[in-house]
Amino acid sequence: MVRQERALRTRAAVITAACAEFARAGYDGTSLSRISQLAGMSVGALTFHFRTKQELADAVQEEGRSVTLAALDGHAYADRPALCQVVGLTLELARLMEEEASVRAAIRLSRERPGSASWSQAWLPTVRKLLDEAHEAGQLRESAPAADVMTLVEHLTDGAEVYLRGRVEDESELGNAVARLRTVWKLTLTGVSADPPGPGHPEAPPPAPRLASKPEPA
Repeated sequence: MVRQERALRTRAAVITAACAEFARAGYDGTSLSRISQLAGMSVGALTFHFRTKQELADAVQEEGRSVTLAALDGHAYADRPALCQVVGLTLELARLMEEEASVRAAIRLSRERPGSASWSQAWLPTVRKLLDEAHEAGQLRESAPAADVMTLVEHLTDGAEVYLRGRVEDESELGNAVARLRTVWKLTLTGVSADPPGPGHPEAPPPAPRLASKPEPA
């Protein structure tokens, strides 16, 4: 029993160190020897739990997914309108990107390892379901179908991740991603144009076809 608990602690220490290193250096820039140093153990002790870097990367991505799912389960507010839940969910995702190395590592690894598990698949089904509910409840404009709002959500979360990339070591930046995303959502939900759609606006009607002029009678 004691040996099993020790093994679990060792495995957890390896994953914690790997999350930090994969988030910082990416897949190609990370080595098992560097992770073993961070975890305070030999490479042999590390490879007892994870034989290859690929196995360890898989475990890190699964850790990021598990952390995300647990946070979303704890952030569920069934008594709020579905669209409000979508906004709250994206803010929670931004917070996870800021505070959880496992989430940052999972995002980076899914980007650098084509074909591996995608971090977004941990939360996309929930967002899709909520947006369908929002549509059925009349919370979305006719000009904003659920599929298009889904695209918006993906772009917003991608933007939050890009903003945070390379800034996580600067404590002055912490908290900014959530605040910025909240501001973007406010603008999105209220709109930014005070005037009716003009020419070139995505919602503006197409210009009327120009009719060929008739020749003047002689």
